Amino acid sequence: MLISYWHFSFTVADLERSIDFYTNIIGMTLVHRQEQSNEYTRKLVAYPDASLKVAQLGIERMPGVRSGHLLELVEYVSPRCDPTDTATCRPGSAHLAFQVVDAWAKYHEMTAKGVRFKSEPVAITAGINKGGFTCYFLDPDDITLEIIQAPPS
Repeated sequence: MLISYWHFSFTVADLERSIDFYTNIIGMTLVHRQEQSNEYTRKLVAYPDASLKVAQLGIERMPGVRSGHLLELVEYVSPRCDPTDTATCRPGSAHLAFQVVDAWAKYHEMTAKGVRFKSEPVAITAGINKGGFTCYFLDPDDITLEIIQAPPS
């Protein structure tokens, strides 16, 4: 029986750079960090020489998260792999959406900090979120993220 989510995870090239981005640009909170170089991790990820640096991040105003975090960032110290093509149209690509109060304000704040956006906030004109605003942007590893401003109630 499925009861909840535990976390969402991204593999990143540089954990310190990603922690900085997700905390200082997005506004998440660092919950925990650890290094994993043990037998169970190697079995889990199916790399016999796996050594990982891991950080878990949360959103302070997001109650009820059993694990205490929403996003896990993982840097593979070993094995090291080349980056993947993260184009949003590619099967297997994923993105994570963050709800904000004001999409335009967050867009301007993040643009001033050098964040790369795929577009300005777009008015949502159809569907259940009609009346809101949304846009995609990229993290330092070209992972697609989204901000969404829900429509007025």
